[in-house]
Amino acid sequence: MTAQSATASSSSDPRRTPTLMTERLVLRPWRVDDDAETRALFRYASDPAVGPAAAWAAHTSEAESAEVIRTVLSEPQTFAVVLKPGDEPVGCIGLKPLGGTVQADDEERHDAMEIGYWIGAPFWGHGLITEAAREVLRHGFEDLGLAAIWGTHDLTNISSSKVMDKLGLSLIRVHRHAHLALLGEVYRDEAVRRITAAQWRGRR
Repeated sequence: MTAQSATASSSSDPRRTPTLMTERLVLRPWRVDDDAETRALFRYASDPAVGPAAAWAAHTSEAESAEVIRTVLSEPQTFAVVLKPGDEPVGCIGLKPLGGTVQADDEERHDAMEIGYWIGAPFWGHGLITEAAREVLRHGFEDLGLAAIWGTHDLTNISSSKVMDKLGLSLIRVHRHAHLALLGEVYRDEAVRRITAAQWRGRR
């Protein structure tokens, strides 16, 4: 563990979401049925420039944001991105089981997860998601013992492409005409990327 990271004692349990720290950020579990948490999520997730770029629709009400926290963001290994020294979430990052776009075979799916992230538009361009993602990769490989971490992004999403370049996720394939179900009948070409534990350790 690095000097700038801290994990709960249960960090090796994939069913639990620990608290992680970086120089500028706290990555912590989302708080369910918390009014301030709900308002913060809605503030940034209602921006139409944010959600659709990450393959989900912009939130239309605080009630929707509260439901998303209860049913989606409370999943294991899903972190609220909090800018120090405050306590308000300004984004989200996490590891989840591999999605269909990855199109991994059974061997590739063994001990692997997929990284996903977004951050509110006022915080774009400051390297915060790259900082958060580096710590999540460390957590995935060191604490969870993953063999590989995958990621996907729309081929036209240059910002996400640059983040994954900095993280060392190599392009594996392009998934043509991927259906983004959360956006309705929307189809995009998606880059499918991966970094293995050995590759990650070689970059340290």
